[in-house]
Amino acid sequence: MPDMSKVELYAAIRQDLRAGLSKRAIERKHGVGWRTVARATESVLPEPRKEYSPRPQKLDPYKSFIDDVLRADLDGPPRQRHTATRIYQRLRTEQGMVDVSYQRVSAYIRERRPQLRTEQTTARRRTERLVGAAGFPRSKTLHDFDFDANPSVDPAVIHALAEGEWVRKGLPLCLIGEAGTGKSHLLIALGTEAARAGYRVRYTLAAGLVNKLREAADGQRLSRAIGRYRGVDLLCIDELGYTELGRHGAELLFQVLTEREERRSVAIVSNRGITNWSEIFPDPRLRAAIIDRLTFGGTIVETGNQSYRRAHSRSSAPPDPSR
Repeated sequence: MPDMSKVELYAAIRQDLRAGLSKRAIERKHGVGWRTVARATESVLPEPRKEYSPRPQKLDPYKSFIDDVLRADLDGPPRQRHTATRIYQRLRTEQGMVDVSYQRVSAYIRERRPQLRTEQTTARRRTERLVGAAGFPRSKTLHDFDFDANPSVDPAVIHALAEGEWVRKGLPLCLIGEAGTGKSHLLIALGTEAARAGYRVRYTLAAGLVNKLREAADGQRLSRAIGRYRGVDLLCIDELGYTELGRHGAELLFQVLTEREERRSVAIVSNRGITNWSEIFPDPRLRAAIIDRLTFGGTIVETGNQSYRRAHSRSSAPPDPSR
């Protein structure tokens, strides 16, 4: 009898039973035991195959150390990368390994090195894709931000925000200060850090966001437009207060903020302090509701009123010969 799968075997056993063959005759016919015949009569499908845990190996406790060394090698100069011999020596001297052969360590390194290289390439492409999808108008990083030039900004607060816990919790962030104090720089840099951490980020100007919502509302597509902003993990809104939004624009912005409240993070940049937001949102009830959604449980970073750009422009300007 040709080889058959378990499903086919069970079907054949049940067919023989219906034909009147005894269980003993079925066992002889198919070369199986009585347990197999009993299981075939109880279930159409055979029981799932048992999954056995892999046997522990002596190298297992040291694999994380090897992986860390190989990951560090990926970003280092080729001539400084560890050979299998060097890694084996470090395992013996630094990790106290005594019961694993060099051949086993070398075989693991040959298998693991290309895997880690592929993982790094995949992660880098995903990061580039997320950063690109955010739509930042220019590249800004925290490394480029001059904290010494703006003592109003606490580096510890910014670096804590860069860890992204506030994005994970869906909390808001407000960056408030005069023009040229680094608000947009910090917004883009923190948004970039969030994208690099795997979060979906979108950047927009406040006026641009409101204009898109107005167009969607006129075309009976407002719900769909708001849904596009609902799905991202972090919505970065720049230049809030630079242009007049109007009551209808403020109401549309309020709808976006309400959809994201306590579920997804919003980070905004404004050149006006919250106490002066009556100039942005004249309606007191709407203003109070928007302030609540942009501040509750979140962080407010005030970047001050000393423009770094103006100071830098004055310091770099050539002296006036007429003075």
